[in-house]
Amino acid sequence: METKRYCKTLKLHDDPDLIEAYKKVHAPGAAWPEIAQGMREVGIVDMEIYIQGTQLFMIMETVADFDHGEAMKVLALKPRQSEWEAYVSKFQKTSGNATADEKWQLMERIYKMDK
Repeated sequence: METKRYCKTLKLHDDPDLIEAYKKVHAPGAAWPEIAQGMREVGIVDMEIYIQGTQLFMIMETVADFDHGEAMKVLALKPRQSEWEAYVSKFQKTSGNATADEKWQLMERIYKMDK
C-alpha cells in the first residue's frame, strides 16, 4: 500500500515528572481507544512519537490520498478528541483548547537519502 509520511514536532513542559507522566499516557494500551480509532477513520494508518528531552517528534503514515488539512478538521470532531487534547495539554507547551493540528507543527523535509 502506498502511503504518505508527515513529521511533526511539539515541546513539552520542562518538568521531569510531567514528562514521565506523558510517557505513561502514551504507553502501549494506555491511550484512549477512541483516539486511535478516530485517527484510523481519517486515514492515519500508523503513528510513532519519539522524545528527546522536552522535544517530541511524530512520524505519521497516512493513506496515499490523505488531505492533511481536511483530515485534521474531521479528526478534531471525533469522539473524545477534544477531551484528549485538553487532557494531554497539561504536559505540552500549548493551549488547553488547541486542536492536535494547532499543537503539532509540520516539519519540512530537507534531506532524503538517495536509493
